[in-house]
Amino acid sequence: MAEGMFQGKETMKMQQFRTAHRLCAVNVMATAGFLGVCLALCCDTAVAQTRDEMVRADRKKVTEDGFWIYNDLDEAFRQARETGKPILVVLRCIPCHECVKLDDDLVDQDPVIRPLLDQFVCVRQVSTNGLDLSLFQYDTDQSFAVFMLNADGTVYGRFGTRSHRTEWFGDVSLEGLAAALQGALELHTDYPANRDQLQGKRGRAPEVPSPEQYPSLKDRFTDRLNYQGDVAKSCIHCHQIGDAQREFYWAQRQAIPTDVLFPFPHPKSIGLILDPESRATVQELEAGSLAAASGLVVGDQIRSMSGQPLLSIADVQWALHQASDTGDRIAVVVEREGKEVSLELLLPEGWRQRGDLSWRATSWTLRRMVTGGMVLEAVDEDIRRKASLPEDTMALRVTYLGQYGPHAAAKQAGLQADDVVIAFDGQDQLMTETAVFDYAVRHRTSGDRVEVVVLRGDQQRTFSLPMQP
Repeated sequence: MAEGMFQGKETMKMQQFRTAHRLCAVNVMATAGFLGVCLALCCDTAVAQTRDEMVRADRKKVTEDGFWIYNDLDEAFRQARETGKPILVVLRCIPCHECVKLDDDLVDQDPVIRPLLDQFVCVRQVSTNGLDLSLFQYDTDQSFAVFMLNADGTVYGRFGTRSHRTEWFGDVSLEGLAAALQGALELHTDYPANRDQLQGKRGRAPEVPSPEQYPSLKDRFTDRLNYQGDVAKSCIHCHQIGDAQREFYWAQRQAIPTDVLFPFPHPKSIGLILDPESRATVQELEAGSLAAASGLVVGDQIRSMSGQPLLSIADVQWALHQASDTGDRIAVVVEREGKEVSLELLLPEGWRQRGDLSWRATSWTLRRMVTGGMVLEAVDEDIRRKASLPEDTMALRVTYLGQYGPHAAAKQAGLQADDVVIAFDGQDQLMTETAVFDYAVRHRTSGDRVEVVVLRGDQQRTFSLPMQP
């Protein structure tokens, strides 16, 4: 794909597509390989090298360029203390399968982003091995995450979000990244006078200090990459942290906490659509939503939530992530037509369950635990009508059936693709796959068996499905 193909009149989606690609591509070029691992590992045409060789080549290229500190957070903090600069940490696990379509010929070097990067101590973290989870708390289902920090560990803000498995048009942009970087620099200029205001951007203590200490990862990984062996296989990917955190509770036959199952709620889940090109500006509000009920209006720039200054959509997610699952009131301050307006966002009990889990990489672990490898999708109206299924009852079609290992449990139990699940463990009001996950991890544990009732053609059948480790 080349920049020239976008000449002339563009549709809105094409403009968004180019912006999203420019975001990732400029990080490739302007940072001498910021996404180099991702591109190298994902390109099908680069068959001359193994993944291991590509990772080693990426490290060589980035370290020789000298702009980014490579996989060395201790050095980044040392330089920040020495220079007085803030720290920019880009978490990019290897390999990444979500940016295969990126083309690093799109942009050479962005004139806005690069001068901003020069004002930070920049570190590129290509794995989460040994990562301090008390500091680096983020939505681990993202393909990349950005932290802006003070040398004392104070978090200025986060950047990077996604609400779809492969599309990111409405969540990130080059302009949004620039706005977040500029905002972080402003907070750094005011520091430490604003130290107390920023304390809310650090979360509670995690279950374990670093990823490799989770029980499900402990015997497979160490706290660093293995450049003496197969380095690609030694990497703990971001989504594996989320998997391990859920398994931490499931393996102990405990209910998975709601904020662990539904982490970092996307603003869309409360009806709030934000402009990806600014820090946190209301672009659209869903009628009748929690966000609309708060008094927000299109055009509001959200300055703070729960007293915390916002730099991006990811910062809004952080504020929501800290809210109580059983209901909460969040103080919201917006700028509206040049004036500051105070609002209150009311979150009722069960608000977090409005989010969607199906797009997340960690949903595959939940499918192993709960559905035996089935992927479930709400049927369309034609199927519901032909089967005489009421609109207010469960009807989830099996769109995919796992074939191997633990993901083949549903197949081994006798379920088939295109079966329509109409009851799960006696429940017929679970209207989405996410609702099935939520119900199962709160009411069942590993080793239990549940009855699954399906329609196969015009026949109703019942199967016994195991809940798995």
